[in-house]
Amino acid sequence: MSNMEVKNKSVVLDIFLRGLTDDTELQPLIFVFFLCMYLITISGNLLIMLAINCDRHLHTPMYFFLCHLSFNDIYLISITVPKMLVNIQTQDQRITYAGCLSQVCFVVVCTIFECFLLGVMAYDRYIAICNPLRYTVLMNPCFCIILVLISLTISIVNGLVHSLMVLHLSFCTDLEILHFFCEIAQVLKLACSDSLINNILIFVSASIFAGVPLYGIIFSYTHIVFTVLKMPSSEGKYKAFSTCGSHLLVVALFYGTGFGVYIISNVIDSPKKIAVASVMYSIIPPMMNPFVYSLRNKDMKEALKKVVGRIASLL
Repeated sequence: MSNMEVKNKSVVLDIFLRGLTDDTELQPLIFVFFLCMYLITISGNLLIMLAINCDRHLHTPMYFFLCHLSFNDIYLISITVPKMLVNIQTQDQRITYAGCLSQVCFVVVCTIFECFLLGVMAYDRYIAICNPLRYTVLMNPCFCIILVLISLTISIVNGLVHSLMVLHLSFCTDLEILHFFCEIAQVLKLACSDSLINNILIFVSASIFAGVPLYGIIFSYTHIVFTVLKMPSSEGKYKAFSTCGSHLLVVALFYGTGFGVYIISNVIDSPKKIAVASVMYSIIPPMMNPFVYSLRNKDMKEALKKVVGRIASLL
């Protein structure tokens, strides 16, 4: 390949995000649809965070982790959707090379951090049900903060490593991504240089940083189920399962959509359909999490009513 056909990373200026469709008639509908989902996600997760911080009854490890999960969901959807909305509104599909790399980094950070948070929340439920007498000692505030900081640090380092590895690649002149944001797998497809090491790194990091939390979740809930089944009281069983139900739904939603997109991307050879499927794991879980926790949790419902009441009184 000649030097004229390759554009080195140092001179790459813009990348074109083709989005979900090129149909100009559908784009206004997509704009309204994604704007509504974005506003619902932001408002829902902000309400969850406000409810947890304003209600002393929710100052427990489980809701401490949920607060960080809501913040992470807000950040994750804010990385991708606003840029997409601006592109549709201005009819300018460009994103700078630096902006694209930033999206790659932050999406990886938020995705891995979400995996760790879900794993930590499963561990919290495991201690609460299987070792209730030692719960306050084991899940003390200092330990909870350390768990979050370690999870965030690993996620940030992982995201930076992926971004730095992309910097070593050279890119072809046709810099178009058939997606609505810079997903790392799509960015690697633009490279003219060998990206084998990058792909191996993605596989290894996903297996470790998404697989280990999933294994921890399965391990925790296996012990929880056996512990709950040994309880003599049916009321105790119901209470134990009800505290885990919301978390299990969120785990199923996050990992289920993620695996679904992975399977679709390997079965369907259509970038547009893969981009549409990616909406399922990048936007749907952050939007649905507040509904899952508010609709299935009595304490959260009461806290949300108080917050909404206070907000209404101020308006």
